[in-house]
Amino acid sequence: MAKISITEELAIFKSGTVDLISDGELLARLELARKENRPLRIKYGADPSCPDIHLGHTVPLRKLKKLQDLGHTVIFLIGDFTARIGDPSQRSDTRKMLTEAEVKENAKTYQKQVFKILDHKRTEVRCNSEWLDRLKPRDFLDLMSRYTVARLLERDDFKKRYEEEKPITMLEFMYPLLQGYDSVVLKSDVELGGTDQKFNLLVGRELQRDCGQPPQIVMTLPLLEGTDGVQKMSKSYGNYIGVNDSSTEMFGKLMSLPDNLMIRYFRYLTDKKDDEVSELEGKLKDGAIHPRDLKARLAREIVESYHGSKEAERANKEFDTIFREKGLPDSIPTVFIRPEKLEEGSIDLVKLLLEANLVASKGEAKRLIAQGGVKVDEIKIDNVNERLRLDKPRLIQCGKRRFARVASS
Repeated sequence: MAKISITEELAIFKSGTVDLISDGELLARLELARKENRPLRIKYGADPSCPDIHLGHTVPLRKLKKLQDLGHTVIFLIGDFTARIGDPSQRSDTRKMLTEAEVKENAKTYQKQVFKILDHKRTEVRCNSEWLDRLKPRDFLDLMSRYTVARLLERDDFKKRYEEEKPITMLEFMYPLLQGYDSVVLKSDVELGGTDQKFNLLVGRELQRDCGQPPQIVMTLPLLEGTDGVQKMSKSYGNYIGVNDSSTEMFGKLMSLPDNLMIRYFRYLTDKKDDEVSELEGKLKDGAIHPRDLKARLAREIVESYHGSKEAERANKEFDTIFREKGLPDSIPTVFIRPEKLEEGSIDLVKLLLEANLVASKGEAKRLIAQGGVKVDEIKIDNVNERLRLDKPRLIQCGKRRFARVASS
């Protein structure tokens, strides 16, 4: 990237952020880095609590790529130690602890997936088990002495659980301290994360200052809602779009988005500039562009970035053939069925209709099936004992107006 002014560089850092702590410190850090002719060390951590990275994760990853294009170094930290505890951020209960074997298995695909976005040459990949596994009891005692319980209870999710008399383990209290200690070890200049990570990032800042290091700049980015349009994108909510999803699956999930999410997805998941996104938003409000057409454009752009233009076009045509040309609704919700609900990859149709919220009871499901009111992939099913394999997404229709696209998560 051509050399730009420090004012322009600061603007790129600030663009799209929710919190920046603080502008003045970041400007001073950028000036010092230029004077010393070195890149800033920008930390981003991810706990491999599940094997897949989804589009919600790519919001900070895309931001990091822009900072790499400025010449800075990204430290992609795989939290293979902290994943065993589980981040308590935005949790209303205690997570189940993962085993070391589960974490290692989940971490296998992380690097491959993140390098679909990040520049390999400007990325330093580390695992926090490198140093956290070597801490001795006295090191943990020293770390715990640097923060008070009162300060930890200022955190919203801890405070809420405490007031509701829900259990909080001492292990969960350790999580922000361990994440903060990572920043001390890595000597990060900047740490970036979602808005749910603000408390943890600030702990890192304080621990660095306590250890005689310049405190890291804290940058947060918005959390991206999933396909349900309500909860943040997460595999545990079944509303995610995976980076490794096939082009067809990715396109179909994007077409199931609520209309009000399209502009946010354009802003955070495509290369469009802010003024281009604002222009699209204006056309959508004025009725100059149909929501269905804009959603298809969004789906093509995102699919193309992971699968290429030919696959994006093929997925678009396949979607049109299956859904639009058969007179089906433009927006059909996608429902993900958890693996534990399946038996050898299949599920009872009555149970599936309940899971997809297409019926209110098993009795209603059986009546609809017996009366010929249920179709699977456009084929009428009248056997109340029918079982369906979910080795591919299935289109379910109940009556004339109730539809769902169902897939295994």
